[in-house]
Amino acid sequence: MPKGTNQKLKLYYLSRIMLEKTDDEHMITMPEILESLKAYDVTADRKSIYDDLEALRVLGIDVVGEKAGRNYYYHVGGKKFEIAELKLLVDAIQSSKFITEKKSDELIRKLTSMASKYEASQMKRQVVVHDRVKTMNESIYYVVDDVHRAIADNRRISFEYMKWNTDKMLVPRRQEPYVVSPWALTWDDENYYLIAYDEDADSIKHFRVDKLKSIKVLDEKRAGKEKFRQFNLAKYSKMSFGMYGGEQVKVRIAFEDKLVGVFIDRFGGDITIRPSGKKGWSETSVDVAVSDQFLGWIFALGPGVKLLGPADVVESFRKELKEMSGLYDE
Repeated sequence: MPKGTNQKLKLYYLSRIMLEKTDDEHMITMPEILESLKAYDVTADRKSIYDDLEALRVLGIDVVGEKAGRNYYYHVGGKKFEIAELKLLVDAIQSSKFITEKKSDELIRKLTSMASKYEASQMKRQVVVHDRVKTMNESIYYVVDDVHRAIADNRRISFEYMKWNTDKMLVPRRQEPYVVSPWALTWDDENYYLIAYDEDADSIKHFRVDKLKSIKVLDEKRAGKEKFRQFNLAKYSKMSFGMYGGEQVKVRIAFEDKLVGVFIDRFGGDITIRPSGKKGWSETSVDVAVSDQFLGWIFALGPGVKLLGPADVVESFRKELKEMSGLYDE
């Protein structure tokens, strides 16, 4: 039998055939394997394919052979990622605001290449997120990499922190660059945030990663180790609304019993819930960063929620409602 021109790549092409054309639901026969190899200009006999399939098993590809009737069928069993896991990753990428459309497409193509062609078609069908607002910062991946490198090397970073102006252009918030000690990256409200120690302000601050520009890893070692050791990132994320800062205050809130799930979803299952003085109502006390975003969250819940204290927070909310009402008096 004359040999094809790609004989040296036979094992590689065989692995592609098995990974792309088979899964737990789709199998392939030996004649079909031989025919698929011919498409790559590779010729082989059955005995050599048996040896090659065993070699694939040694390399970690779970090739399974099963007899059904008079025929023997082959397929790849356990893979690095199950189809359900790949679908979950595809959904996460597609719905993430901080990943650009271009990068989303690239990552999804890479993920689909890890599935068979049948599984890949399922993944493509489920990627439907209409009118998704995505970041336009294509350099965000390099920014994230620089931040991780600075954290690993125990170094400070400098960067420009950008904001949108009315001409829809990103401009620096201030002339001089920010210099901070990065300690963590966190995900909140579909955005990526840098958690860092600002030595000048002696406080922990957060910055939207997609708004960082001209990032530099400096030679100076990080500061704020003791400050960050006392910092509870999970608690900080839970009490901050959209990562908008404010003074930390323990507030009392009354709510209709039907809204209990809203408060557990927001603050966690460890909050204390007790009966209120009104039938069908309960109340809780939670730590929050009091900001316009927190007051807006309370407002959005409607008449089924009432702020009870402290008095200054209730008064701030009352003023906000009055000013908002005044906008519509004209």
